Amino acid sequence: TSKMKAERIFVKTVLANSIPYLGICLGLQVLVKVAGGGVYRSPVPEIGFRDQDNYPFEIIMLSQHTEHDPLFTGLGENFRVFQLHGEAVKLTPSMQQLGVGRLVKNQIVKVGRCAYGIQCHFELTPEMFKQWLCEDSDLVQRDCTSLQAEFQAIQTEYTKTGLQLFRNFLTVAGYGNTLGR
Repeated sequence: TSKMKAERIFVKTVLANSIPYLGICLGLQVLVKVAGGGVYRSPVPEIGFRDQDNYPFEIIMLSQHTEHDPLFTGLGENFRVFQLHGEAVKLTPSMQQLGVGRLVKNQIVKVGRCAYGIQCHFELTPEMFKQWLCEDSDLVQRDCTSLQAEFQAIQTEYTKTGLQLFRNFLTVAGYGNTLGR
């Protein structure tokens, strides 16, 4: 579509000018595609807080790449996530895999000096989640009560992780810690 074409042009410009970029879900996929990688239908769609075997979706940080990367300051070795995608990405050798998942491996990717893509939705808020439960075709087929209960159970830690990622990205982008604590 013309919207996706415009998005690809925008991300090409971002990469060409080393402008800090943080792509979430589709934003990761656009970043990888524009940088020469691939996007393909995932053999296992990841939807919700748990996979089909009832394991919580979790991002495992690859310490050899994230140890000194400013995007991961103050984060642990792993964190729980909410997933809502049916695609996965294939990286090129020039891309860094920073975080992996149990089923879909490429969960956090870095391209160049300051462009990041994250497959999960760490930006999730209670308001967004309620709206998505009512509107997203994959979520309306799920047990919304269970999904809401699971989100409420991890909400404090989830929000803390999301805010830390946003703060860290603002630092990467040169804005220091402008997001209140």
